Amino acid sequence: MIDITEQLLAWCAGQRPFALATVVGARGSVPRGPGTCVAVDAGGTVVGSVSGGCVEGAVYELAREVLATGQAQRAVFGYSDEDAFAVGLACGGTVEVLVRPVTGVALAVLHDHLEALAGGRPTALATVEDGPPELLGAAITVDEHGHRGSTGAPALDAAVARDARQLLALGTGDTRTYDHHSGCCPATEGTTVLFTVHTPPPRMLVYGANDFAAAVARFGSLLGYRVTVCDARPVFTTAERFPEADEVVVDWPHRHLRSLADRGELDGRTAICVLSHDAKFDLPLLRLALRLPVGYVGAMGSRRTHAQRITELRAAGLGEAELTGLHSPIGLDIGAVSPQETAVSVMAEIIAGRSGTSGLSLRELHGPIHRPWPPHAATAVAENGEGAGPDANITRTLSREIRTTS
Repeated sequence: MIDITEQLLAWCAGQRPFALATVVGARGSVPRGPGTCVAVDAGGTVVGSVSGGCVEGAVYELAREVLATGQAQRAVFGYSDEDAFAVGLACGGTVEVLVRPVTGVALAVLHDHLEALAGGRPTALATVEDGPPELLGAAITVDEHGHRGSTGAPALDAAVARDARQLLALGTGDTRTYDHHSGCCPATEGTTVLFTVHTPPPRMLVYGANDFAAAVARFGSLLGYRVTVCDARPVFTTAERFPEADEVVVDWPHRHLRSLADRGELDGRTAICVLSHDAKFDLPLLRLALRLPVGYVGAMGSRRTHAQRITELRAAGLGEAELTGLHSPIGLDIGAVSPQETAVSVMAEIIAGRSGTSGLSLRELHGPIHRPWPPHAATAVAENGEGAGPDANITRTLSREIRTTS
């Protein structure tokens, strides 16, 4: 939804009814995952994409139907030998799409969500994607001010709002099914809700003001990180040398990192790249960084430097569990030499770690290119034989199963 926020804000502000199609589930090799959206207004204008082209035509027609009837619908699109390029996903996956009308009160609810999104404020959108027909497509938005919208069932509203706040704190989306253990009444038992969570951009902290830092800052910014470059030497640490960085700070690296930690500005998405290659900066910084709940800590240096660094960190009291969190020498083995190539190597390692993948060449691996959704479904998909290799006996059926509110 981030990609189409500006257009949807204008539609909501102008009370312009439209149908919103959202990917609520995906299996196998699919181009885009849950939360991906496309919107179609009454005039046939389209913004966004749910599949990169594979099923856009079918989703468009379904959206027009939903606008005409005012009834939310859910469709499943899968691979078909006979008609793969007409409607099915030629890449071999299956995608589930919820299409709901955004009219009346729903326009105001979505407008609140989009305003928070455009302002860079944490916000979550909870959408009923399966369950009782009368609840299908109902949505609640949650931010620091509370929640707005309703499923029509107060007990379910309370449970969904509570879970949305928890997921906002974690900075991650989820899909959850509610039953009587959640405090829901029998009429809403089995309701499944998709939580789409948007939080401020993750932080990338680049320590060391050199050409490698400039390249890493450039690529980090390109990939959506809020980048800070920090070094204690003012002559090298200037905004002119790091135009792609959001912040350029002159300070001792460990002191700067401690200040961010004390203010609660770090989380599990934070990436720390130690590129100064100078022990007087690196060691105090790494002693602190490896004890923080961040997503990535990498340090530049030769294998000899790494061995010496590990020895000194052990002597400083760090345990083996903490030391295993250090990516050093930093980056993946791609033969990088220049600062730009090294930045590609570093960013590839960060992405691989974030997604839990191997970082190996795709041609050496089997299975779908795109990660299964949700990510933890990878094991189940492999055990079921789907995408287990180029000759796997995957399900080759095209389905368009639709649930409506009628």
